[in-house]
Amino acid sequence: MNNINAIQVMKNLGKEALVCIFTMSWILWTAVLPTQAQGDSHPRILVKDGQKDAWQSTLQRTPWKQAYIANLEKKLAPYLAYCQEDSTWLLSRLQMNWNTKHQKVFVKGGKFSHSEGQAPVPTVRFSGSRDWATDYRSLPLEQIVPFQDDERGIRLKHKKSGKTEWVLPNESGNIIEGINNQILLLAQDAAFLYWLTGRQEYAELALPVFSTYMQGMYHREAPIDLLKTHQQEIIGLATFEVIHEKSVVPLALIYDFLYDQLSHDHKALSTAVFQKWGNQIIKNGVADNNWNLFQAHFLMYIALVLDDNQHYPNGQGRQYFLDHIFNISTERQLAIRESLGVYDQQTGIWPESPGYSLHVTASLLRILTLLEHFTGENELENYPIIEKSVWASFQYLFPSGHTVGFGDTGHSRIPSETFELLLTNYLRNGQTQKADQITQQLSAAIHEGAYQRQAHSLFELFFYSDDLQKAEPNTTPTLLTTPTFYAPNVSLFIQRLGQDKNALMASLVGSYGNHAHANGIALEFFANGYVMGPDMGKGPSYWHPDHRDYYAQFPAHNTVVVDGKSSHASMRGHHPFSLDAHYPIAGAPAPAFDKVTYARTSFVEPRTLAQQQRLTALVATAGGPGYMLDIFRSHIPGASQQRHDYFYHNIGSSISLYGSNNSPLKSQPTTDLGSHQGDLKAYDYLTNKTLLSTDQDLRAVFQVPVGGQADHQMQLWIKGQDQQTIYTALAPPSNALNSRTAPSAIVDQDIPTLIIQKKAAAWNNPFAVIYNPRIADQPNPIEKVVFDSLSPTIKVFTAGDMLDIITPLEGKNEVKLDDDFYQKGGLSIVRSQRSQHKPEFIFLSEMYQFNTQGWRMEALGLPFTASIEKTLEGYKVITDRPMLLGVPVSEHVTAELTTYQDGKPGQPLQGTPSRQHKNLLEFRISGAIDSATLVFGEP
Repeated sequence: MNNINAIQVMKNLGKEALVCIFTMSWILWTAVLPTQAQGDSHPRILVKDGQKDAWQSTLQRTPWKQAYIANLEKKLAPYLAYCQEDSTWLLSRLQMNWNTKHQKVFVKGGKFSHSEGQAPVPTVRFSGSRDWATDYRSLPLEQIVPFQDDERGIRLKHKKSGKTEWVLPNESGNIIEGINNQILLLAQDAAFLYWLTGRQEYAELALPVFSTYMQGMYHREAPIDLLKTHQQEIIGLATFEVIHEKSVVPLALIYDFLYDQLSHDHKALSTAVFQKWGNQIIKNGVADNNWNLFQAHFLMYIALVLDDNQHYPNGQGRQYFLDHIFNISTERQLAIRESLGVYDQQTGIWPESPGYSLHVTASLLRILTLLEHFTGENELENYPIIEKSVWASFQYLFPSGHTVGFGDTGHSRIPSETFELLLTNYLRNGQTQKADQITQQLSAAIHEGAYQRQAHSLFELFFYSDDLQKAEPNTTPTLLTTPTFYAPNVSLFIQRLGQDKNALMASLVGSYGNHAHANGIALEFFANGYVMGPDMGKGPSYWHPDHRDYYAQFPAHNTVVVDGKSSHASMRGHHPFSLDAHYPIAGAPAPAFDKVTYARTSFVEPRTLAQQQRLTALVATAGGPGYMLDIFRSHIPGASQQRHDYFYHNIGSSISLYGSNNSPLKSQPTTDLGSHQGDLKAYDYLTNKTLLSTDQDLRAVFQVPVGGQADHQMQLWIKGQDQQTIYTALAPPSNALNSRTAPSAIVDQDIPTLIIQKKAAAWNNPFAVIYNPRIADQPNPIEKVVFDSLSPTIKVFTAGDMLDIITPLEGKNEVKLDDDFYQKGGLSIVRSQRSQHKPEFIFLSEMYQFNTQGWRMEALGLPFTASIEKTLEGYKVITDRPMLLGVPVSEHVTAELTTYQDGKPGQPLQGTPSRQHKNLLEFRISGAIDSATLVFGEP
């Protein structure tokens, strides 16, 4: 029977005859099914039938719930009308093997190959491709060919031409499964409204769709990979990956809400399908990442829709699947109890890029919410790491409230669902203080316009609390974010400095954990309220050439590429950086000295075996935003010829170059950089390339229009060096950005890109850059930057007559000696008023010995990190290790050092005159000091 004949026959049968045929078909096709004993009552997954009156009472007083119900009724109204005229209208849009009735499905790797065999009923079509990227989009249900089963494929619309075409399944991405899921969701909503209202027309809309699909899946076998690849180990019944078997959810809910409409044989066949589907999910997967939790989410619906084990001859009921969810690990599916060990137990971070990490935690909360509803117990308290992970998620956030964008992710907020489900748990279990903390987070998001309380699914309708209560004051946790944070299981180090409009943040990431990119030591930089230097995010799909050749590669990141070929495998990263030093302590509250944060990281680039080291420091200025120091060392030891490309991408409309005298520099168009010269294919994505050969210091200025306001700018002060070339280019748009992390007008635009190329080792003479964010109509906090051509020293002249002298050395054993200056150690930053020879502060790290302006500090053992900062009374002193502190004084002046513990002063130390140095008082500090005051006595 062809499609047209099938349609006509089904229409001629009429509604009563059609229902009769469905009933007779179930009796005939389920004769071989085991007898099912009567189980527990339904519904029970989202709501128990005995709770109906109480739930309807909450509905009457909760406007957002009423709005959701009204929207469901409005959405289903046209489909009710269609099906009253033609009872087959909705089910006929299901993507089925209507005529061929194929039982067997064959794929070749991640692509559909063909199907064959003969079932007694139409069977469910399998998805077209593992890769969701496609040139086509689905048609509205009204335009889908009814009972579509054609050797030419399926009718789809081309995204660019807008033309409707016949498309082979393996070119359709995930559209086949998407159409079916769309129809099943409509049937799910109709089943729910039947339960809620008792209107039979809703049941009559849902039941034929459910029956047709379940019969088709019962007679359809699991797919076979003809190429015998890894695909066979991850494939589902409807999709190429068991983590995408989302049709399980509406099917389980339809069964649950329509239970009283199903015959004994309907129920038996349905439970057989649920068991088969659940076992396919258990059998396949990837056992060491997020798959376990995403699969467990689907298994939870299967477990709850089924009855106890004893009701089935094969014993595969509720306990069977709950055990596999929580306790029993298999080769390709880890139980939750084991999977939770994947979290870093110290930090609470899941080892994947932020989008996936947040999704894992949200999935676990959904699973436990369903279980708590069924058992009535506080299941969350059995898994404290889940709650910890929620609060750890704040450490991902830029000051704008969006996550960092490393790996296969983009800038996003922590899902509000996470807070809603925690709130539900806390309220149910009487934890009012925690409930207040969560309520404050949700209220803040609502106030910012980033969240609106409304349901988007039946799950949210039933499990979000009715109202947000007014939270008690001062209940928000004080450590949502910290000045620095280190997550070693994803090789992530974050530095923060400043507040509100002056907030800066630098995020450094290696390549470690799942959904990682090949990126070396990569940087994202936040300033002026935007992610000025973003990561590029992921491509259209993980199999798309744009992702494989550009977005997942070094040149799409703010990093250094060696010899044009730095790369390694992406997705599963095994190339973390080493965190060699940092300040302040990661994950700790803000210290007494808060003018600097910094990190030194190191890395071996695996393709060229180049050694790399990156030092980043955020430094506050006296007024306005601060600045960032970036020192990047890179070399191939022993190589006579080598090349190092420093990449930096900044949002904006243009990039201009200026000399040290503020005169514009003109670069020339070039064909350099590209695979035609042996570089990575990623270089081919760069357009509008120009070059400027110079060994002089210069500034690169990125212009960032924000619309209706003065332009923002990012100025890069760049040290000039021999054998150095400056390139500018446009790179493809960043897929990490959104309208809250960049001005909306430029979110989708190509990214201005700076490339500093050095055709020599960049170790003893590293890349040295000062990042200077500013707003065009406001005074620049940096007046000028002077790089010492013969040493690493950098002088930053800032507003308020201040001068920062920065000496970044390779490490703790390096030495710099100059007039009135000695440093053996990694980093010093000395700020003074230009008109006075007295420090405003001295910051030292990885330091053995330091002398300047008469001050002397020396380690008493291991190298220390310390600071002295001028106050009205004298100086504030902190150190993390024992040291000898020498303080310059005039003749007969005394000095006293008082340490504080929990705000209480200890016994003051009196400075003793130095035997080696005149007019110097010394303090032998025997241990770490979190806070101390240094005051002087009158002569």
